[in-house]
Amino acid sequence: MTIGIIAVSLVFMVLGMIVQYRLKSKFAQYSQVPTSSGMSGKEVAEKMLRDNGIYDVQITSADGFLSDHYNPLNKTVNLSPDVYEGRTVSAAAVAAHECGHAVQHATSYSMLMLRSRLVPMVQVSSTLSQWVIIAGLGMFGFGGGNTTVLLIGIILFAVSTLFSVITLPVEFDASARALKWLDTARITNNNEHEQAKDALKWAALTYVVAALASIAMLVQYILIYMGRSRD
Repeated sequence: MTIGIIAVSLVFMVLGMIVQYRLKSKFAQYSQVPTSSGMSGKEVAEKMLRDNGIYDVQITSADGFLSDHYNPLNKTVNLSPDVYEGRTVSAAAVAAHECGHAVQHATSYSMLMLRSRLVPMVQVSSTLSQWVIIAGLGMFGFGGGNTTVLLIGIILFAVSTLFSVITLPVEFDASARALKWLDTARITNNNEHEQAKDALKWAALTYVVAALASIAMLVQYILIYMGRSRD
C-alpha cells in the first residue's frame, strides 16, 4: 500500500506541474493582449468593488508572480505587480477574480464563510497529519505502527481534504462573478472575454488537481487502515 501512496503522489505531482505550466503559459500569452478598455488591474479592481457597493476593501501591490489573493482578515485585494499595473486580459481577469472573493465576503457567501471557519483547524491538521500518519504506518522506523494513531492521522488529513473540496466552489464562483462583471461592465469585448475565461479556467484547474490529489491520498490511507484493522 505504501507503493500505492508513492504512485498516487507521483501521478498528481506530475499532473500538478503540467497544470501549473499551462497556467503560466496562458497568463504569459494573455499578458500580451491589451484590453479594449485600457484599464489597469488596479483600476479594474477599484471599479468592480465600487460597482458592487464595496468601499472598505483596499487594493495593494504584492510581491511575486501570480501571488494575487484576497485577504478577508484585513479586507485587502493583493495584486502581483504584473496584474496591478497591467492593462491586459490577464490582469483584468485576475483582478476581477480576486474582487470576486471580496464580493463573496461582503455578501456572506456560504462556502467562503465555511472555508474561513475551517482555516484554524486546517492550520493544525496540515501541520500534524502527515507526521501522525507516518507514525501510525510505522514508516521509516518511526512510531512502530499503530492503527489508532493512523486513524487519528486520517481524521486530521480528512479536514485538509474537506478544505480543498470546499475551496472548489469558492474559486469557481469567484471566477463566474468576475467574468459576468467583466462582460456587463464592458471591460472586455467578446474575444477578450473568452481569453479571460480560458485564463481563469486554468487557474481553477490547479485547485481541482489539489482536491483530487487530497481525495486520492485520503482513500489510500483509509484502505490501509481497513486492511490493518482486519489483521
